[in-house]
Amino acid sequence: MVKTDSDGFLLHLGDWNEQVAIELAEKEGIELTAAHWEILWCLREFYQTFDLSPAMRPFIRYIKQNLDLEKANSVYLLTLFPGSPAKLAAKIAGLPRPENCL
Repeated sequence: MVKTDSDGFLLHLGDWNEQVAIELAEKEGIELTAAHWEILWCLREFYQTFDLSPAMRPFIRYIKQNLDLEKANSVYLLTLFPGSPAKLAAKIAGLPRPENCL
């Protein structure tokens, strides 16, 4: 397993790959499905574009522009990533913690 901080975020973003994502998700009690992967890849694309892990609202706007409109809402994201979707999805996607997420 790769090194993480005390909250489970990767210490080195370059350590991320799909197997690491699966392991990080399992630690959170999540079994990744195609729906999860779609959001994770979208989140990683956001990060590559803006060099920033988004908080919920900017990420929802980005999903609205790049995926189905029905997926661009907090209720949908909460079903995939319970609690704090932006934070949890960023962790599993191997990205830094979003600044506005506790």
